[in-house]
Amino acid sequence: MTYDSNGKTAIVTGASRGIGAAIARTLAEDGARIILVTRSEERLRALANSLLDEAAFV
Repeated sequence: MTYDSNGKTAIVTGASRGIGAAIARTLAEDGARIILVTRSEERLRALANSLLDEAAFV
């Protein structure tokens, strides 16, 4: 089964590490707009910065 996430919007909770970070990276690479949710602002900024053009920090 395949899923085209290009142009879709996804909310990823627990995005600062582990599975959440991996999911966020995969979705961003596939062209999804992602909303990252985590308790750690520092880790959130680091992940958002690592996604470069694939992410926007709000």
